[in-house]
Amino acid sequence: MQHDLIAQARTWLAEDPDPETRDELGALIEAGDTDELAARFAGTLQFGTAGLRGELGAGPMRMNRSVVIRAAAGLAAYLKAQGQDGGLVVIGYDARYKSEDFARDTAAVMTGAGLRAAVLPRPLPTPVLAYAIRHLGAVAGVEVTASHNPPRDNGYKVYLGDGSQIVPPADGEIAAAIAAVGPLADVVRPEDGWETLGEEVLEAYLARTDAVLAPGSPRTARTVYTAMHGVGTSVLTAAFARAGFPEPVLVAEQAEPDPAFPTVAFPNPEEPGAMDLAFATARRAAPDLIVANDPDADRCAVAVPDTSVEGGWRMLRGDEVGALLAAHLVERGVSGVFAESIVSSSLLGRIAEKAGLGYEETLTGFKWIARVDGLRYGYEEALGYCVDPEGVRDKDGITAALLVVELASVLKEQGRTLLDLLDDLALAHGLHATDQLSVRVEDLTVIADAMARLREQPPTALAGLAVTSAEDLSRGTASLPPTDGLRYQLEGARVIVRPSGTEPKLKCYLEVVVPVADAASLPAARARGAELLAGIKRDLAAAAGI
Repeated sequence: MQHDLIAQARTWLAEDPDPETRDELGALIEAGDTDELAARFAGTLQFGTAGLRGELGAGPMRMNRSVVIRAAAGLAAYLKAQGQDGGLVVIGYDARYKSEDFARDTAAVMTGAGLRAAVLPRPLPTPVLAYAIRHLGAVAGVEVTASHNPPRDNGYKVYLGDGSQIVPPADGEIAAAIAAVGPLADVVRPEDGWETLGEEVLEAYLARTDAVLAPGSPRTARTVYTAMHGVGTSVLTAAFARAGFPEPVLVAEQAEPDPAFPTVAFPNPEEPGAMDLAFATARRAAPDLIVANDPDADRCAVAVPDTSVEGGWRMLRGDEVGALLAAHLVERGVSGVFAESIVSSSLLGRIAEKAGLGYEETLTGFKWIARVDGLRYGYEEALGYCVDPEGVRDKDGITAALLVVELASVLKEQGRTLLDLLDDLALAHGLHATDQLSVRVEDLTVIADAMARLREQPPTALAGLAVTSAEDLSRGTASLPPTDGLRYQLEGARVIVRPSGTEPKLKCYLEVVVPVADAASLPAARARGAELLAGIKRDLAAAAGI
C-alpha cells in the first residue's frame, strides 16, 4: 500500500509543470510522509457546484497547475463535442495565489485545442468576467477564484455562453471529459496565441453599471467601503465616480489586493471580525452606510448606523438587503420576475405578490436563479444580488452596491434610513427574522451523520413550534429538482438544512414570521423573533447531534 502511494506520487511528480509544487511533493516523498501523501492522493478534486475549489498544493486532491490543465482540457473537449470548435473562451482571475498562472494555463490549453482564448487584462471582479462572456459572444468563460474562502484556497468557476454558471447535465459531462484526459504531456499548450484583452471590456462593463440607477435619482449618500483585500476597489470607485456618488472612504488596510488576507481570519463579510476595521473607519468618518465586497466582488454586504448596538454599527443580514433592494425596485416601477433560492427569506415572495410581479423559488446558487425566465431581480441570503440580469447573469457586488447607495440616497433626501424602510416592510408583511446555524467541520462524516440522523428521526417541534411538514429535498419536489437538503415548515417558521456546496460546512437556514400590529409593537416583535430563532437553533442542533 505504502509502495503504491509513493509510486503514484512519483508518477504525478514526473508530470507536474510547476517547480513550486514539484519541490513540495518531492519533499513529501523524500520524508516518507505517507499520511500527507494519502490525503493528497485520496482521489481527485471533484468538479461540481462551483467548478473546482480546494486548498492549494501538490497532488490530485489539491488546486494546482496539473489539476487546472486537466480541467481546462476537459472543458475544451466538452465544448468541441458541443460543436463549439473555434469558439471564444474568456478567462478572468482574481488576486489569489496562483490565479494568474491558472488563467494563463487555461488560455494555453484552449488555444492548443483549437478554441480562441481571451484573458482579462488584470485581476478583476468575477461579475466583469460574467459580463464579458455575453458582451464578446463567447461560448464559455472561466473565472479563477475561490471567492471568500480562506487564503490557502483557490478555485475554477465555469460559465457557458449564456453567461450563467454551469448546471446539470453540463457539469457532469464536463467532469467526465476531465476524467478522460490522458497524460499531461499529450495536452497541447502553446506559449502564445491567445489574446490579452485591454481596458475596453472593463469600460463596457462600467458603462453598463449606470443602467441600474434611475436617471436623475439622488446620489448623496456617503459610504465607507472595504474590498476585503480583494479586487473590488478600483472597479467600485470607478463605478461610483461615473454615477456621481460621493467618493467612498476606503478601509485603507483592506483596500489593495493581498492574497494573504492579513487582517481577517476568513475574507467573508459575514464572518465574525471581518468587518471590524470597516466599523472603526466608519466611527471616524461618520458615513450614511458601509459597503463591503468579498474578495472577488460578486457579493455585497451593507452595514448601517444603529445606536442600539455596541459600537454603533450593525451589519444587515443578506435577507434584509435582499428585501430592501426589492422594495426599491418596486418603488421604481420595474416589471419582470423576482427570484430567490429556497434558503432565502419568504419576504421577497410577499413583496412581489403585493406589487403584482412574478415570483420564483430555485435551488441554492445563482446558477439556478440566473436561469429564471423573465428574471428582473434575484438574490440569495449569502449576500448575492443580481440587479441587472441582462448585463450580468450572476451575482454582482458592484451593481448591487450602486443600487443600495441609490436607495440610501433616496431615503436620506426624505430624512429617513434603510432601517426605517425595514420597519415599513415589517408593518406591511410581518416581521421576517432570519438566522443561520452554520457548523464548519474538519471531518466531512460529521455532516453526513447529521443529515442521516435528521432523516431517520425528523424533529416534531422546534422552539415549541410544531413541525407541520418535513420534506426530504433529495427526492425533488413539484417545482425543484433533487438536492441534498431537508425542509421543515413550522407554525410561523421555516427551516432548511443542507451541506454547503463550496465549503466543509453544514448550513441550517432559519426563518420566523411574527405578525406586527403597529409601529409601537415592533420592538416586542423583534424580541419574539430573536427568542424563537435562538430556540430553533438550540433544538435543531440537538436533533442533528451537532
